[in-house]
Amino acid sequence: MNLAGLFVTAPITFLAIVSLLVLLYEAVSKNSEGGSFWLSVLGLAVCAILSLSSIDLTGTVYAMVNVGGVGSVFSALFAVAALITIVLSRDYLRNRGAGFGEFYLLVLFATIGMMLMATAADLIMIFLGLELMSICLYVLAGFMRFRQLSNESSLKYFLLGAFATGFLLFGIALLYGASGTTNLAEILGKYQALTTSSLFWIGAGLFLVGLSFKIGAVPFHMWIPDVYQGTPTTATGFMATGAKAAAFSAFVIFFARPEFATSEKLKLVLALLSAASMILGNIIAISQNNIKRMLAYSSIAHAGYMLAGLAACNMLGKEGVIFYLISYTFMNLGAFGVLSLIEENEEKNLTYDDYAGFGVSRPWLAALMAIFMFGLSGIPPFAGFFAKYYVFLAAIQGNLTWLAIVGVLMSLVSVYYYLRLVMVMYFRDGQKSSDKHISVPALVVLGLAAMLVIEIGVNPSSVLSILNNLY
Repeated sequence: MNLAGLFVTAPITFLAIVSLLVLLYEAVSKNSEGGSFWLSVLGLAVCAILSLSSIDLTGTVYAMVNVGGVGSVFSALFAVAALITIVLSRDYLRNRGAGFGEFYLLVLFATIGMMLMATAADLIMIFLGLELMSICLYVLAGFMRFRQLSNESSLKYFLLGAFATGFLLFGIALLYGASGTTNLAEILGKYQALTTSSLFWIGAGLFLVGLSFKIGAVPFHMWIPDVYQGTPTTATGFMATGAKAAAFSAFVIFFARPEFATSEKLKLVLALLSAASMILGNIIAISQNNIKRMLAYSSIAHAGYMLAGLAACNMLGKEGVIFYLISYTFMNLGAFGVLSLIEENEEKNLTYDDYAGFGVSRPWLAALMAIFMFGLSGIPPFAGFFAKYYVFLAAIQGNLTWLAIVGVLMSLVSVYYYLRLVMVMYFRDGQKSSDKHISVPALVVLGLAAMLVIEIGVNPSSVLSILNNLY
């Protein structure tokens, strides 16, 4: 431990200090919710700035943490996602009698876990980050402890996470047994010698399965829709974006390497996971009437789209996945954010029919939701279009044209259930919606998310230029 190391890992170090200050404030103050909220918001804003300012740094500190590069991009993305989640959660929790500062604290600690995964230079660091993130998310899922569905989702997510941890840790143990190290650079440096080791490939396979649970890929998706439905809506958005991006960051760190480009079997496994996720996620999403469950199944489909970029095992695929994660975070967080503002107690206003006439009664929120739905469906000029374009182009360049065709066909299927919500909002009459007050900060963060979805779609080079400089 030295001052230089603390400086280059400033985003993680700073957010850890902020989290401990919030924890201390919660312990000593009776009315701590307001102070914890503002301290968390300011801390995450500074953390995002520190992460972006460290992009040009290179190297490894403590032999465990990478600095700069892709890790800084992911760290900034996690900080922004957490910031949006906390801002949207304040009124949501207060309206349900659960306005406790511990919610913000759990989001902060989960964000630190995500950042550790994205900047990991060692398999042990990936595991520690995953566990820190997961334990916080288990509690967030059951935060509405007086609701049966929330308790159920917490238990199911815990059991799902326990399986994932078991596979992941056993895989890490076998990788260590085959290579004699848990350092990622050293393992990949020995790749040619390890290709003939069955122990190495079994370990890599178990490691892949553990991460597949976290991204919700088929067939490891089993309780994901139930978990999303019972979890507080703002926390659901955080799970669907931040947690998924963290797991994909570990995929990028380990599997999106030139060493694996020659492994046709690995490409085939990733391609099959991708195709199964796209097909099942989109087809089952069609039959959903609950919008949270629809978004849950669509998140499985989006995991499939991103896996297509990883299966390509080329540079465009790696950049495409990161571009997709950035776009997806703002689109999906925005969609869950609008949903949280409209949702009533006892899980009301969560079906398609509840949004009838919404374009007239709440035109601004309807316009925001329409932007997010257009983006998620991949309609130009929104960010989702170019996100899918890059991963499908990478698949074609990686000789996986059939996978790109499956992706395009499933994207056409997704248009139905996304635009169905837009149609209901603007072309069906409904009862007058409630006049529930919506806070200015919530509208501001949703507006900024919508602007970014449009900006990234109209000017994708604004993100791609950053990613190109990283490699």
